[in-house]
Amino acid sequence: MKQNTRSFLSSFAAALLSVTSLVPFSACAKSSSEAVRLRIELDLPVLSADRTERAVIKIALDGLRLPRPEARPPVNLTLVIDRSGSMSGGKIQHAKAAAIEAVRRLGPDDMFSLVTFDHEVETLVPATRVGDGRVIEARIRSIVARGNTAIYGGVTQGATELRKHLEDRRFTHRLVLLSDGLANNGPSSPDDFARLGAALGREHISVSTIGVGLDYNEDLMTRLARRSDGNTYFVSSSRDLPAIFNAELGDVLNVVARRVVVTVEFPVGVRPLEFVGREGVIRGQRAEFELNQLYGGQEKFALVEVEVASTRAGVEREVASATVVFEDALTQRSVKVDARGFARFTAVEREVVAAANRQVQTDYAVNVTAEAKDQAVLLVDSNRRDEAARQLRARTAELEKMATVYANPAVSELSASNKKEADRLEREGLSNEGRKAYRADAAQAKSQQSAGASVSIRP
Repeated sequence: MKQNTRSFLSSFAAALLSVTSLVPFSACAKSSSEAVRLRIELDLPVLSADRTERAVIKIALDGLRLPRPEARPPVNLTLVIDRSGSMSGGKIQHAKAAAIEAVRRLGPDDMFSLVTFDHEVETLVPATRVGDGRVIEARIRSIVARGNTAIYGGVTQGATELRKHLEDRRFTHRLVLLSDGLANNGPSSPDDFARLGAALGREHISVSTIGVGLDYNEDLMTRLARRSDGNTYFVSSSRDLPAIFNAELGDVLNVVARRVVVTVEFPVGVRPLEFVGREGVIRGQRAEFELNQLYGGQEKFALVEVEVASTRAGVEREVASATVVFEDALTQRSVKVDARGFARFTAVEREVVAAANRQVQTDYAVNVTAEAKDQAVLLVDSNRRDEAARQLRARTAELEKMATVYANPAVSELSASNKKEADRLEREGLSNEGRKAYRADAAQAKSQQSAGASVSIRP
C-alpha cells in the first residue's frame, strides 16, 4: 500500500468489513450457475506514473444467495460438546438448548451426529438422518457434566462420524466444537490442534470452535478453526450460545461452493510480495489460496501486496488475472470463473487520491492490524506491555496519515479507537477476557469473510 500502513484492529473492525463502496477499475465475472462472482480490485486503482509503486490487490469471491431455502445441498453435521465438570449448571443446560435448536433447523434428510467428551469420548448419536429429530433431541437432553477434558479425542471422534458420508459429494461437512476448558486429557498443545485442523481441512472438513467463559485455551481453539477454514467464536456467557449456534447454522445451511481453489497470475512488471492476513502460497508470478466452503450472501477474499514497476502517465495496464475453480454445492459440478484487474497511471496526484478504493484500504488495515494484534498478545504474555503500547502508537500515527491523505473515515475511526487501546494496554495490560477477544477478533479478520457471524459476544 502506498502509505505502507500497519495498525491494530479495533473492536468494531469486523463490522467495517461489510461496508461497500464504488470501485473503479475493477473486474468481475460470475459463473454460469450463478453460484460465485469473482472480482479483482485495487486499493489504488490509479497509480502515480514514472515511479515504482506498491499496491494492494483484493481477490474477492461473492457467494450468491440460493434461489430458495429448500434448494440448499444437504448437510453432514457433527456437534462435539464438552461435558466435563466445569460445564455443569447453566453452561451445559444452555449448550443442550442450543444444540436442540440447531437440530430443529436441519431438514429430515440432513445427517447429524453428536459426540460428547470429558475424560472419555462418547458418541451419543452416530451419524444418522435427522428425520423428525425427536430421538436426537432426547439424546441431547441426556447429557450430564462430569470429569476432565479430552478435546482432541472428541474432535477426532467427531471427524470419524463425518467420514461415514464424506464420499457422498452432495453433503456439506461441518464439525462444531464447544468447550469451556483446557485440554487436559490427550494431546493439548496449540500446535497439536493446528496440525489436526490442517489435516481435517485437507479432507474438506471445516471445524468451527466455540469457546465459553474465561477458562478455555483460545490459542488452541483459534488455530484448530483457522487451519480448517472454520469459524471461531468467544462467548463470555453461556446464555449467548443459542445465538452463536444460530449464526453458525446460517453459514452451514447456505453453502453455495466447496473445494474452492483460486490462482492469481501477475504480469511482468507486477511483483507479488506477500499475502496479507490469509495463508497462501506465492511462487514467482503466481499466487494461490484455497477455501473449503463459500456461503451465499457473503464475501471472502484475499489481499496480496504487490510492487508495480514504473509506468508512464496515461497508460492503463493489467495488474492481475485470477481464476477460481470450485464445486457447485447444488449440482456437484466443477465450475471455473476468470477475472482480470487493471490500473491506470497518472502524473496528477489528486487523481490518485480521488480514485482510492476506501473499502480495500479498510480491508487491508483490518488484516495487517489483526497480525499486529496477535503479536501484541505475545508481547503482553512476555511482560512487555509497554512495547505493545509503543507499537500500537506507532501504527496509529501511520493510520492517521493514511486516513488524512485519502479522506477515509473508517480508517480514521480505527485510529481513534487504537489510541484508547494503546493507553489501556500500557495501563492495564491484557485481561484474560481481553486476550480471548483479541484472538477471536484477529482470527475472524484473517478469515477475510464479510457479512458473517460475530465471533465474540461479551458484556
